[in-house]
Amino acid sequence: MPLAKTWQLIAGSAVAGLALSAVAVGAAGPWDSGQRKAERDKAASWSLTGGADHGADAAGALPQAAPSAPGVLAAVGPGGAAKAGAVDPGGLAAALRPLLADPALGNVRSASVIDTATGQVLYESGAREAMTPASTIKIATAAAALAALGPEHRIRTTVTPGAGPGQIVLVGGGDPSLTAKKKAPAGPGGSLVALAADTAQALKAAGTDTVGLGYDDSLYTGAVRHPIGRNDNLAPVTALTADEGRPDDSASGPVERTEDPSGDTARAFAALLKERGIKVTGEPARATAPAGAVPLATTLSTPLAGLVERMLTNSDNDIAEALARQTALASGRPAGFEGAEQAVTDRLASLGVDVAGCRFADGSGLARTDKVSAGLLTGLLAKAADPRRPELRPVLTGLPVAGFTGTLRTRNAGTSPAAGVLRAKTGTLTGVNSLAGTVVDPSGRLLAFAFLTANSPAAEGAEKALDKLAAAVATTP
Repeated sequence: MPLAKTWQLIAGSAVAGLALSAVAVGAAGPWDSGQRKAERDKAASWSLTGGADHGADAAGALPQAAPSAPGVLAAVGPGGAAKAGAVDPGGLAAALRPLLADPALGNVRSASVIDTATGQVLYESGAREAMTPASTIKIATAAAALAALGPEHRIRTTVTPGAGPGQIVLVGGGDPSLTAKKKAPAGPGGSLVALAADTAQALKAAGTDTVGLGYDDSLYTGAVRHPIGRNDNLAPVTALTADEGRPDDSASGPVERTEDPSGDTARAFAALLKERGIKVTGEPARATAPAGAVPLATTLSTPLAGLVERMLTNSDNDIAEALARQTALASGRPAGFEGAEQAVTDRLASLGVDVAGCRFADGSGLARTDKVSAGLLTGLLAKAADPRRPELRPVLTGLPVAGFTGTLRTRNAGTSPAAGVLRAKTGTLTGVNSLAGTVVDPSGRLLAFAFLTANSPAAEGAEKALDKLAAAVATTP
């Protein structure tokens, strides 16, 4: 892979828009597919890459300017080339070995660091050993979904005529961005408000002002509840869920969820129809949309690229489980936990990465039965950095930026040499801590790294130790 091409990639996706000019970033907006249009267009003028979803501090707030890193900017740009200089595997190993031995990481550790441009292994320790990855498995979920469906795919929620006169059916397609709020707290996506307005217009045009409402969430199969049971980190997984089953205006993080996402969504839709002059008789009830029924109205999700970016930035478990099921549907598998596991495994294998010993029991990483190797994670990150795989680029653009965004906002922050130049997905379960992502090293190369640990005595100590490892990758010549 030519070096200039590698850095054109970095300009668009490696460091949260770090290679964008201040003018382009300052003028960026509005949101589109989880990206800022100006940022995306500027990056696209350099290479086949996308921008990054940096999120917002408050609902409805304008996108924040991307963080900048002048030291990196000097090495890249249209027609520019990366700084010369080879990575010294010996120096990197000398820096990482003592850090990897930190007792705070527990008694089982694995590591992988590779040069994304050449595929050269710069350091590894147990890199083929499959371990419980926690939320770093979302990198695999994202890559599989993008490979199966492409970054522009949108998920449909529709309203169709029912089986009898005066009946309509709200049909779920599994859109995790679907919202019943007039102003979505998580950004653009499927809108029940817009769907109700279009449905009311179609009904009135046909001379109908009274309907019975059914709802169809049959697209997903199998267990609705994750094997871990009721958990504030994930709603029951159904094909018809608005606002991730959240009772408040939160867009991420743990909060008690509804026990009946499909029913609540249908009831919210009935209320929206009533506001628009359509009377709904009785309570919404489960129904089956007639085969081949022509929709009265449709609303579309955020494009898949944007869903992937939101999932990775905020470690969103609801989006992760939805994307795993969308991968299953695209692969002709049943859209449940088992079908998703088979589909994700097959898609990753088709990308040419080694899935031996790996298991994708869920899409979110909440399951301790998930097994992933550090080598698999760095391999997927390298695939996402490959200019021949532009459809996988959101795997990079969605990674949180150290010291600035998402789950890395407070990690490697401030004066840390990794702040702003390191992007990574975190993973945390009791006794399990992981970190996997990309960093620009002192020679100007984009490196992919993954560190997986088990049996750590405390999460805080393990996270600090992982941050030191990642910072070492960023600073070791």
